[in-house]
Amino acid sequence: MILPAQEIKKRGIVSPFHERTVKAGMTFGLGPAGYDVRVDQTMLLKPGAFALASTVEHFAIPDDIVGFVLDKSSWARQGLSLFNTVMEPGWKGYLTLELANLSGKPIAIFEGSPIAQIMFQRLAEPTESPYVGKYQNQQKGPQPAILEKK
Repeated sequence: MILPAQEIKKRGIVSPFHERTVKAGMTFGLGPAGYDVRVDQTMLLKPGAFALASTVEHFAIPDDIVGFVLDKSSWARQGLSLFNTVMEPGWKGYLTLELANLSGKPIAIFEGSPIAQIMFQRLAEPTESPYVGKYQNQQKGPQPAILEKK
């Protein structure tokens, strides 16, 4: 089941938490069935460029919830694509976003701009093995991949 607004608010998954807010014509904060997050950095993405960014918001995903990171349509219509990511049950931290400019012109993204939407789904029961991986308690700021050394 996808969590409705009242359940997202009650569970305290996102901090700082905002009710639905509009900034520069785009929404962030609580939506009817999700939460729209903001980017913590200003960047200019040239055509074909890839960049990492971080959210303003911190997450604490309960053991019975999974989050899905999705594009905001206003950015997608300009050619900005987010690599859709899963926020595993038990994960905590600031979300790193992977961004790609698929358009033929530069895209300017300003700190605090709404950037992605998160949908949360409830598991049938809490997982017996919540996330404890290498990205647990991820710090603020874009975090590069942590590769296993062999």
